[in-house]
Amino acid sequence: MTTRVIVLNGGSSSGKSGIARCLQAVLPDPWLAVGVDMLIETMPVALRTSAAGIEFAADGEVTVGPEFRELEAAWLAGTAAMVKAGARIVVDDVFLGGPASQGRWRRALDGVPTLWVGVRCDGAVAAGRELARGDRVAGMAESQAELVHRGVVYDLEVDTTRTEALACAREIAAHLV
Repeated sequence: MTTRVIVLNGGSSSGKSGIARCLQAVLPDPWLAVGVDMLIETMPVALRTSAAGIEFAADGEVTVGPEFRELEAAWLAGTAAMVKAGARIVVDDVFLGGPASQGRWRRALDGVPTLWVGVRCDGAVAAGRELARGDRVAGMAESQAELVHRGVVYDLEVDTTRTEALACAREIAAHLV
């Protein structure tokens, strides 16, 4: 079976989005890129600042509520439906719940050949990127750098601390079946 989905999991500012864009450039077939940031951006503003939706604390902690989970479940199912309809997809996500987050994707993608990729980055380096971006809550990158990987099982891990997104993308592409 040919890989249909590449799931990139890593903390904020770890380089997942850059890797996803590079994968789109280096892979021979067209791949769509979808990310949790896209899900959050499409939510009503009220859900981006409430306990029912998603909240970003001043220290970078992220909490999600039941309405976020409901919309996330629909997003996962929709992404899986696109794959089952023939699309190849690179998913850019942040597994705040570790193995529970991965489990939600595994259930949605049941039977779909998937490559699970951990995107690591030293917390201090990710924090520097976060600061340079200017669109993130300070502290989020460093607090997520290791948290999102705890208990998650990967086929491959890449580290963007000193490796550019393009090199990581080429390493991932070499592992596709």
